[in-house]
Amino acid sequence: MELFVQSLVSGLLLGGLYAAVGVGLSLVFGIMGLTNIAHGCLMILSSFFIMVFARHMSGSVVAAFILTVLVMCVIGALLQGVLINRVLAKGPEPALLVTFGVAIVIWNVLQLIFGADFKSIPSPMASVNAVNTRWVVISGEYLFNFAVSAALILVLHLVIQKTLFGRAIRAAASNVVAAELMGINTGRTYIYIMCLALATGSVGGLLVGQTFGFYSYSGMSYLIIAFGVVVIGGMGSIIGTLLGGVILGVAQLLGAYFFGSGVQILVGYLTLLTLLTLRPRGLLGNMTRE
Repeated sequence: MELFVQSLVSGLLLGGLYAAVGVGLSLVFGIMGLTNIAHGCLMILSSFFIMVFARHMSGSVVAAFILTVLVMCVIGALLQGVLINRVLAKGPEPALLVTFGVAIVIWNVLQLIFGADFKSIPSPMASVNAVNTRWVVISGEYLFNFAVSAALILVLHLVIQKTLFGRAIRAAASNVVAAELMGINTGRTYIYIMCLALATGSVGGLLVGQTFGFYSYSGMSYLIIAFGVVVIGGMGSIIGTLLGGVILGVAQLLGAYFFGSGVQILVGYLTLLTLLTLRPRGLLGNMTRE
């Protein structure tokens, strides 16, 4: 019984990390209708930036993270403004191919510079247990990940729902032509959204780097996780991203409890397929674009 409770709680907390991994992908799809194939590689790129910057800032991960967010925002502005905006009006396929090309470039550049060795970001909570009882042991790292992810998603939700900027975002997501007729510069809005998505991706990159570590080729693995999270929660739903992450995390760790760790990934994606069959739009997905 203790092991079941441990698996359930650990899956819940792991889901918070998964939500941080997937929220940027959901944001870009919900606003632009773009499936960003480069999402995972961009997130891992941010992990490498944090690692490198921390080494040159006396080990200050916080300062390295802030600098990384700024760098990733610049990359996002260039990526969206120079490449994606030029082809987005021609349909989803050209933009998708652009992001695929960007992913391949990032993957190969990281491989060339850093090789295929394991990397990680130092964490002061790596060996700290926040809760240690007979029934459950909660890692300080996992609890921190969940708290940060939940706070990130709550802030994003409030920004989109309660601010003038969020109103412009929702207008561009609902009907591009009508938004432009109302004076909203959708091209500029898309640049802001990509910057925001890469900034949130930097949060995911930090948490992944501290919790699991990463390789130069880890981006595609986390892209698959991000897809699972946003498909379960509903493409374009920010709150649904947290729900999707929790469901995927719990499904994986309960799968490991019942069937063994060798099939936990399989159980997670069988859960994804089941929910996708029952609810094709995802649990909270209801956004449509015109």
